[in-house]
Amino acid sequence: MNYLSDSYVEETRFGLWFLRSHTWQHHVLRVAINDLRGLFSEALPEHPVLLDAGCGQGKSFGLLRQTFAPQRLIGVDADPHSLQLSAEEAARLGMPVELIGSDCATLNVADASVDLLFCHQTFHHLVEQEKALAEFHRVLKPGGYLLFAESTEAYIDTWVIRWLFRHPMHVQKSAAGYLQMIREQGFEFAERNVSYPYLWWSRSKDFGLLERLGLSKPKPFGEREETLVNVVARKPLQESV
Repeated sequence: MNYLSDSYVEETRFGLWFLRSHTWQHHVLRVAINDLRGLFSEALPEHPVLLDAGCGQGKSFGLLRQTFAPQRLIGVDADPHSLQLSAEEAARLGMPVELIGSDCATLNVADASVDLLFCHQTFHHLVEQEKALAEFHRVLKPGGYLLFAESTEAYIDTWVIRWLFRHPMHVQKSAAGYLQMIREQGFEFAERNVSYPYLWWSRSKDFGLLERLGLSKPKPFGEREETLVNVVARKPLQESV
């Protein structure tokens, strides 16, 4: 069955290969999950139900188990081939994972049934971002957390990324734009719950090469265009009237 829809932009062949690479797992996924873990203001939920929205080929599963110890892990992706690879990855790890073929804008997940929702480098593929965010809010329990890690327009709208990957350019946002959208959906977070990683791979002009050679210094926060934004945002325990 094909789950792809007009609200999701399919990845390129290079992109699908990259999602299996060591660079993706070690320098992108691992770093993002560790960073998100450090953005919590409260103790982690014990034995949570965790939804991986846009699980790709399942390379996050082992890292999510190690970091959050979920009692139940649900993986959602719109690409049937990626879901098959996710099933193979779960089997290789000996992990029970419930896999759902679905676009994020129409999640086949019950209301208020998820404690943690992990959305990593998925949102910039989605055309109907507001609908997807509303679905995230719907399926999270009151007090549940959205773990959002995303590349911004400053990174996506570069010649290297345009050449190697495929994205709906008309919906790309700045870091501030993503944070505003999350707040407007009803999620809560403070400055303490947000980070702006400035990682070498997100600097598409030279991938941080000049800094590694000692020929330049990174621009400090506030003097650069942010290429990444991570946030741990909470669904309120009680919705405002």
